[in-house]
Amino acid sequence: MKLAIIGTGKIVTEALFAASHVKEIEMTAIFGRPHSRQKAEDMAARYGIGAVYTDYGELLSEADIDAVYIGLVNSVHYSYARKALEAGKHVILEKPFTSTAREAQDLVRLAREKDLFILEAITTVHGPVFVKLREMLPRIGALKIHQGNFSQYSSRYGDYLKGNAAPAFDPALSGGALYDINLYNIYVAAALYGKPEKSRYFPNLGFNGVDTSGVAVLSYPGFQAVLTGAKDSDSPCQTTIQGEKGWIRILGKPNNPEGLEMEYWDEKGPDVPSASGGRDRAMIRERYDAPPCPHRMVPEFEAFARIIDTGDREAAERCGAASLSVMEILEEARKSAGIRFGVDD
Repeated sequence: MKLAIIGTGKIVTEALFAASHVKEIEMTAIFGRPHSRQKAEDMAARYGIGAVYTDYGELLSEADIDAVYIGLVNSVHYSYARKALEAGKHVILEKPFTSTAREAQDLVRLAREKDLFILEAITTVHGPVFVKLREMLPRIGALKIHQGNFSQYSSRYGDYLKGNAAPAFDPALSGGALYDINLYNIYVAAALYGKPEKSRYFPNLGFNGVDTSGVAVLSYPGFQAVLTGAKDSDSPCQTTIQGEKGWIRILGKPNNPEGLEMEYWDEKGPDVPSASGGRDRAMIRERYDAPPCPHRMVPEFEAFARIIDTGDREAAERCGAASLSVMEILEEARKSAGIRFGVDD
């Protein structure tokens, strides 16, 4: 797959490193806005990228590429992705997919019409830990509670407290904790269980109306998912799924899970004494550790290269369906809290 990199920000720095570890990917071009040309040239030199562009239209019409990876500010994801699809290029679109469900639906529709793929760069569901989680989930029986916490004090929060809102803290640019960090928690739930019956959001709001942290509650038939995301504070990050027969814990941050722990009922085993003097169920305990990996984004780039190179429409449709579900959840949750983005005007 011949890939063009769109952007020069922090996430692009990570994407370049990850993609360089995937032998199926050849990075042939990079785009930066005119004021970022030097950054783009430095990145191109470091990773052996042959062409540097500051005009997006020229890149799409001239560069020798099959696909673009878009790692720009949230509010322009839709417009840049649409232009690439119109130019006949596959799209790998950094999370969040778009700002609204309507934008997401339009991109997925256009990709189908043009027989192209549009894939969301979301590390949560492409690694081996998530594959193992799917395998283990039935062992814990009927689900009752899903708890997720991804809280990470932002390096830009200090400036925000001084009144300087970076794009990640600007609702006009589709920023905020829900779309930037709690998204990962929501992706786990949506990928496992589908779209909930109801999505609500209870945010802590900053001076410009952005959610610096908050709790999303997704209501599924028979159980609730309670998902916390924070950019204004830290916490140990983990996901715990409780069922009638046991529990599973995802270790570490949901964008880079370290492994799994689980306990489930040994139905053939005798009850055991409890510390309180009663009797507990006999439980089987297991653990799974993620294999070594150069970077958390490598598995998703491996998956994207395979999908595009082999024309795997079925896998691409699964990815698109997940992105649509997540965007519908995010928008419903955001609007339940009265948070408005610039694209809503």
